[in-house]
Parts: sequence; C-alpha cells; structure tokens
Amino acid sequence: MGKKKRRVKSTIKITQTAIADFFRSHPTQAYSIKQVAAALHIRDSSARNQLIKKLGALSEQRLIAEVSIGTYKWAQQKNYLEGQIQITTKGKAYVKIEGWEEEVVIDKRRTNRALNKDIVSVYVYKRKHNSRIEGEVHEVLKRDRTEFVGIYQHADKYGFVQCAGQNIHTDFFIPGANINGAKNGDKVLIKLEGWAEQSESPIAKIIRVFGEAGTHQSEIHSILAQYGLPYDFPEEVTLESEKINRSITPEDYKKRRDFRSVFTLTIDPKDAKDFDDALSFEVLDNDVVRIGVHIADVSHYVRSGTLLDQEAFDRGTSVYLVDRVVPMLPEVLSNDVCSLRPEEEKLCFSAVFDLDKNAQVVNQWFGKTVIFSDLRLAYEEAQHLIETGELLIPQETSITGAERRVESMVLESIQSMDALAKKLRSRRMRQGAISFDRIEVKFNLDELKNPVGVYFKESKEANKLIEEFMLLANRSVAEFIGKQQPKKTFVYRVHDQPDDQKIAGLQNIIKRFGYQLDTKSRASTAKSINKLLTQVHGTKEQNLVDTLAIRSMSKAVYTTQNIGHYGLAFDYYSHFTSPIRRYPDVMVHRLLEYYLNEGSSPSEQMYEEQCKHSSDREQLAANAERDSIKYMQVKFMSEHEGQDFYGVISGVTDWGIYVELEQNKCEGMVRLQDLKDDHYIFDAQEYAMIGQRNHKIYRLGDTVQIRVKRADLIKRQLDFLMLS
Repeated sequence: MGKKKRRVKSTIKITQTAIADFFRSHPTQAYSIKQVAAALHIRDSSARNQLIKKLGALSEQRLIAEVSIGTYKWAQQKNYLEGQIQITTKGKAYVKIEGWEEEVVIDKRRTNRALNKDIVSVYVYKRKHNSRIEGEVHEVLKRDRTEFVGIYQHADKYGFVQCAGQNIHTDFFIPGANINGAKNGDKVLIKLEGWAEQSESPIAKIIRVFGEAGTHQSEIHSILAQYGLPYDFPEEVTLESEKINRSITPEDYKKRRDFRSVFTLTIDPKDAKDFDDALSFEVLDNDVVRIGVHIADVSHYVRSGTLLDQEAFDRGTSVYLVDRVVPMLPEVLSNDVCSLRPEEEKLCFSAVFDLDKNAQVVNQWFGKTVIFSDLRLAYEEAQHLIETGELLIPQETSITGAERRVESMVLESIQSMDALAKKLRSRRMRQGAISFDRIEVKFNLDELKNPVGVYFKESKEANKLIEEFMLLANRSVAEFIGKQQPKKTFVYRVHDQPDDQKIAGLQNIIKRFGYQLDTKSRASTAKSINKLLTQVHGTKEQNLVDTLAIRSMSKAVYTTQNIGHYGLAFDYYSHFTSPIRRYPDVMVHRLLEYYLNEGSSPSEQMYEEQCKHSSDREQLAANAERDSIKYMQVKFMSEHEGQDFYGVISGVTDWGIYVELEQNKCEGMVRLQDLKDDHYIFDAQEYAMIGQRNHKIYRLGDTVQIRVKRADLIKRQLDFLMLS
C-alpha cells in the first residue's frame, strides 16, 4: 500500500482588506468567485477556500452583497461622502467634508483621476484607534476647472502638456488634431476633453498659444489665463459701456445734494488713472469741520441685470499685475465716466461727517451727491505739504513735471484732515486695531516692461490720511445698516479672530529674535502684535516677521453674517469706497440706496452667494498678482546670476532653505542637495537645518550669504547656493 500524499497547506494569505479593496475599486460591477480568484492571483484550492470564507464574512458585514449564488458586488455606495479635494505639491490629497473638523487623507495612488479643487465623492475607511481619517476618491462629481496653463512638448504626431506649479501631477495628452499650431516649448492654454478609464493621462486640446515659454508677454498672459482672469472685454460689453449716457440731467441735480461749491480734492498714486474717491472740506461753527467722503456713483451707470453688470460681477475685482491693470470695468467707465477727475462735475454716493476737534462724529449723512473736484494731488505732493507746511511743491515731487504752488486753503485743509486722521487712527489703535504697514516691493520698468530697478513703497501720513477717512466711511455705513432692527440683509467685510495654534506658532518663531506676545486676551494679543510690528520696523527681520504675523491672521471675507473685523477692531465694517475696482462695493451702494428709500430687506441667500463669489475672485486676483511679482523678481535677478548677496532665512523645509535678499527682498531657495559641506537634517521644531557632522545650524531669521545659481523664468524660481 503506497503512502498517502500529504496535503500541502497554501502559504497564500488572503485578507479581507485585499478583497474589499478589489470590490471598492470596481464598485459598479459584480464578480463571481472564479473572477475574484483570478484577479487576486489565487490558484490553489486552500487559498480558494480562504477566499470563499472571507467573501462570506464581508457579505455578513454588508461591505459586499451576494447578488446571485457565488456572485458578489460592492455594497457601500451609500457611504460615499462629498467634498472638495486639495492636492499638495507632493501629490498627497485632503478632502474637507462639510460638518467634519478633520480632513480625510487620500493617498496619491487613490485620487482616481481627481484634479486639485475638484468636487469628489470619497469612501472613508473604517478608522483605526486614534489614527487619522483616510479614504479614497470614488468619483469626480464636478471639475473645479477644465482649462489649464502649461508647456507643450512635441512628440512625433502628438504631444504632451506639463502644468508645473498648479499641484497637477499628470501630463495632458494632446492628439495631433488638437495641437493647434503649438511649437515645442510654447506656453499654452489647454482644455480638458476626457480621461479614458485605463489611461494615466487625460486628453486635452490646445485652445490658445501664448508663445515661447519665459518671454514677457507669454508669461503675463499665461498668469491671467491660469487664474481664469480675462484681459479684454467681450465686444458686446464694450459696446454697451460706450452707449452709456454721460450727461448729468436736471433730474440728477434735483435728486442729489450739491457739493459743487465746497472745496474738494483727490489724493491718489501719481500713476493712477481711476479716481474713485474724493474728500471735501469745510469749516463749520464751534470748532466743527465737515468732511465729505465722496465715492464714484458706479451703480448709477452700471445697472443691475445688464451685460456690463454681469461682466463686473464675474470679474469681481480689478487685478493689479506688475506691468498692467486688468480692470473690473471698461476704461470708458473706470477712467472717464465714473472717475472723479479734477475740474469735472461728477455723480457720487457720499458719506458726510461733522467732526469736532477730537475727531468725534457729531453728525453724519449718507446719500447721492454731485461734486466738482478742484484739485488732484499725488500722495507724494500731499506728503510734502504735511511735512514742510510750504505752499510750493518742488519739481521732483510735482506730478506736473514742474514746480507748482497750491493755495493756502489747500494746505490748511490737508493739515486739518491730517490732524483728524491721526486722532482717528490713535483711537482705533487703542481699541485694539492691528497696524500692518508692510513694505511693498515695486519695480521700475523700461519701455519694454523689463525690470531695471527695485524700490520700496512705505505708507506715510498722506496715505494714512486717506485710509482713515475711507475706514470711517466703510465702518459708518456698515453700522448705519447693521444696527437697524429688524435685521437687514447687507454685505459685510469680516475678519475672524486668529487661530490659537497659528498665534502659538508665531510666538514660537519670534522668540528666536527675542520678541514676545501677550496672548491672555483678545486686546492684549492685538496690543502685543502692534508692539512687535513697531519693534521690528527697520530691522533685517522686519519683512519676515510682518509676513509671519499676517499669515497668523484669518483671511478677511465678504458675507451677510456680521462677526466684526478683528484686525481693525470694528464691530461693523463694509466696503463702500472703491466701486470702480471692487464689485462688493457696488452691492453695498445698491443696498444702501435701497434702504435709504425705505425698501424692505431682500433675499439673504442670494447676497451670500454673491459674497462667496466675490471672496473667491479676490483670492484669485491676489494669487495672480503674487505670481506676476514672483515672475518679475526672477526676471530682475536673471541679470545677477553668479553674483553674491546677503539675505535672511525666511523659511526652512525638508527640501531646502528659503532666503530673502536684504537688498531687494527677492526670495529664492537653497536646495538641500546643494548643501554639500555636510549631511543636513530638517528639524521642524527648531525651524532649522542641522548638519550631522559639523553641527552647523541654519535657522529661520539667520543672516546668510548666498550666490545666485539660476533664475528660471519658466518655473518662476530662484535657486541660490549657500556661501556662509
């Protein structure tokens, strides 16, 4: 009798997780046991028996359903949740689910063709004890965008487009028929057309060719396209704006308060073309002065429901790039019809204040007006009058190109308004307002828009004079409506209190420079932040600390739900003073006029949606402006490759050290692989890069010497080498 063959046990371990992952990846299809076994590479009977048992267990757990004998299907569709996906530069993704404090973490292999900011449905895994919430994308429900900017790479009869710097981690496949005349290395705008089930790359069509990557026009136009910002107006909108009646009718005069005989002036940047605010000044009895804050009456010309209004709403804001302005309104309106140009009668919406010698408002009035601006001053000219008290403005300061003399009334009104503005500001600071007087980096451009120099713009008394009266108008309008009962729908500009963790992070960083924050209360936090900003003024770390302090703050947004403005220390605040360049100001004008005419409160939901859109457009504009500055910085530094500079370490990450140059505030990176004198490890707690052999430490805020290694115009990146 022969020996019985011993049964060899299978060494294949079949887990419920592996089986569930298979069904989860194919949620709409049913599979037989044989098909599942083939998919999981199960070939022996022992492993097949394991599979059958696990399938039964998963069916009991209702993770899968037995749709017929021996055939199963994924049964968890109802557990999918919706949210917006945020994809990082390294490919990891996070999905914010409404009502959840914690985000769902998505591995980069499980994003399932989702692109950054898409609305997706996600399956959330069962949470392990004290672990983070993880999941995977089941389906893309709505694309955030379908147009992207990238660089075309030609390959025979087809090509690919790479979209660097947009957190997009895939190339776009361009079939031959979709190339649209693009050449290898061109900057292009593409439109997503589809994504085959098994394909790694989505299919796209080139819809615009900007030109060779790295050239000025192609880069600026691509920045606008990247953020969906138009740089010209549709023909029908232009035609509608040109047909607007510019004349002021007898009926207009009749319905408005007449300020034409009251001394009025504008103070703006010397290169300004649109003047949306003017100040009138007159002395009343009993040490009281009347100051009118007159704002261009855009809503008189831009009527709700018109093509012009829709275009302004879609744009949301004017965009200020380094070399150009992309206006919210056509130039015929922004620079002509609505602009409060000198020696022209103009229609306004005004906030008029009677102020005593302590800058207390003793009376106020809001309504439609007609004005006549007597004079235009640049900030530099007004500053000269404040600083010197002289009537003669020298040639180098004058916007006329020649010295000019102003009347004594001009000087007296400027000095009086400056004194009141300082009292308003002082009171605001005592109440807990935070003063962010950041240094702005500006470029001198030649006729070809090439940067030939850098200068720093700092806010002085003339700027602050205008700022305080605009703040007074914005706050007073918001208070006037916000305090009425019953509650009325209105558009507020709100700023929430800073997050405690962000303030703690700021505290941790500034300790290294010898500074402290008092965070016991809201008032003490604001007071100590102001003290900090004063202490760092003029130091090498000023820009760094200013930036970090701003980042610790919440973002200001538009909403119908008033929570006050933390940074300004106002219980009520709105935007009323810039309707030429901000759509929310137009909304405020319309609502204020409506309520002054005793209209009832309109739909809050509609206005909240418009507020959300306006906040989003504002953020897009800020991103575009930042990208244009970065491009110009890189372009400027391209003339300085190989040169040495001193700078301050402005950031430390696990991939390198960011350095901001002292001379021109341009920021670049020393990459980790370029630190060749040692093996460096990133210490997140210390905000430092630490050498393992020589123990050399590069900390946030340290002064270092670097050499400009490369200025990459296409990637808008500056690469530095560390010298000391």
